[in-house]
Amino acid sequence: MHELSLMEEVRRQALKAAAAAGAVRIEAISLRVGALAGVDPDALRFAFPLVMEDTIAAGALLQLEIEAALCHCRCCDRSFTARDGSCECPRCGGLSCQLLRGRDLQLVELQVS
Repeated sequence: MHELSLMEEVRRQALKAAAAAGAVRIEAISLRVGALAGVDPDALRFAFPLVMEDTIAAGALLQLEIEAALCHCRCCDRSFTARDGSCECPRCGGLSCQLLRGRDLQLVELQVS
């Protein structure tokens, strides 16, 4: 379960940002998870309280935003949402080689006090 190590990196980034802001408590952490990031959102939710235990983020709320994969078709020069991981253009049937978004796991927002 690599989500545990990913969540440990989120913890490192969140604690560093909170310290820089002079925060004493992290209330919520918001993450953007790309549909093609190879990350199981349920596994992230499971790992979150375990990894945040005994830190200023213990008991914090985890908010996940699932970002759809967006591809660009070079044949018809249009962007489209990749469905079920397929990068086949729904308009012309061409296969897209250009993924515009949908692979990231990003710390989007940190609510601190």
